[in-house]
Amino acid sequence: MTTLPLCTVTKPMFIPFIVAGDPSPDITVELALTLQEAGADMLELGVPYSDPLADGPIIQRAAARALFGQMTLQKAVELVPKMRKKGVKIPVIIFTYYNPVLQLGEEYFFALAQKNGVDGVLIPDLPFEESGPLRQLGEKTGIPLISLVAPTSKKRMETIASHAQGFLYCVSSLGVTGVRDTLPETLNDFLAEVKRHSRVPVAVGFGISTSEQVKMLKDYCDGVVIGSALVQKIEQLNEQLQTPANKEEALAEFQRYARSLAAPLKRACLSQ
Repeated sequence: MTTLPLCTVTKPMFIPFIVAGDPSPDITVELALTLQEAGADMLELGVPYSDPLADGPIIQRAAARALFGQMTLQKAVELVPKMRKKGVKIPVIIFTYYNPVLQLGEEYFFALAQKNGVDGVLIPDLPFEESGPLRQLGEKTGIPLISLVAPTSKKRMETIASHAQGFLYCVSSLGVTGVRDTLPETLNDFLAEVKRHSRVPVAVGFGISTSEQVKMLKDYCDGVVIGSALVQKIEQLNEQLQTPANKEEALAEFQRYARSLAAPLKRACLSQ
């Protein structure tokens, strides 16, 4: 199993998010490899769910497509060794909601994740104050339970940061995921405050969808999570990705797009 780059991060990370099973399980594996080749340092693998409180319309549509294809939490976890077999070496974080974990069984889920080489778990609708049992299971199995902080977490920020494992996920702005033209003017100050309290790398996500936004953020965090913009690109390429004659060109176009989003982070690495 690969390990999360804990406190040894020396470069800003590109952390893409895709939905398991969109448009198919096999293509999800190929998209993961394509993202690694585009410079991804870590992958968030989203598990489709019918009541995704944190997700906007783009990811909701992707989840609906994946659920139509009968993707489940267990099947998503079992994609990880298939990714490894294909050549994916970067850490893979399972992004899911609490109810699917509860339905599957908390202990069973972490044992399954450990067996299949999952490198971290992120559950956005699980409050930090109620995460103790899962945090203990994560420690028992060596799988970090990633914590989130939002601009509204000020009174809890220091506590959440002091218990953070793997990396600390900063929600850039209130609301659900999606493509946003602008980010809050106070975001850099928020990131600076989180970093003052955190012992682990700080990544920021939600709404980040252009290379200009990545360039603006790269000096204020240790990683940038990009989800909706990439999922929207997959949606645009959906038909080509599922047509054998056009799949390779569609993957190449997806890789070029991912590279363009990550470019400011990669240039920053070269200058170090």
